[in-house]
Amino acid sequence: MSDPSILVVEDEPDIAALYAGFLEERYAVDVAETAAEAIGRVDAAVDVVLLDRRLPDGSGDDVLEHIREEGYDCRVAMVTAVEPDFDIIDMGFDLYLTKPVSRTKLLAAIDTLLTRNEYDDLVQEAAALASKRAVLSSQKPAAQREGNDAYAELVDRLEELDADIDDLGESLSTDDYRAMFRDLGEA
Repeated sequence: MSDPSILVVEDEPDIAALYAGFLEERYAVDVAETAAEAIGRVDAAVDVVLLDRRLPDGSGDDVLEHIREEGYDCRVAMVTAVEPDFDIIDMGFDLYLTKPVSRTKLLAAIDTLLTRNEYDDLVQEAAALASKRAVLSSQKPAAQREGNDAYAELVDRLEELDADIDDLGESLSTDDYRAMFRDLGEA
């Protein structure tokens, strides 16, 4: 398995180099210094984008909008000196970090985003398998299901996924959990 791919979008060369230096040991890192470069470099292979909101040729907000419109399945952390305001409510980012950002905080943010990705993938796989199990349970007698190797593998995989989801869920903070389900709203 290859290292996760991180795209750093930062117009200050010193800061971009600093972030890349923090990350290169653990991740495949690419750097873009403009909105146009970022739009040209982001693709389906990118796992995480660290995105500045202020870029010399446009807004990081526009890059974020492009990422979401194209349907790229990457996580986006806004890493910016722009203080958050109510405009962030409708933005499709996953984390918002206000500069300056330490090495520890940057690495922790990426770890959180990658964990969220893994959690999402597991939940999606579990939901698909649970649907198949439900259909077979309603259409096939228990004796047929119990004697079928493919069905037994499906049930075993669901049990593995449940355990993996529980393990990952325990590693996520309450804020992480809320962010994953932000579209459901808060009570």
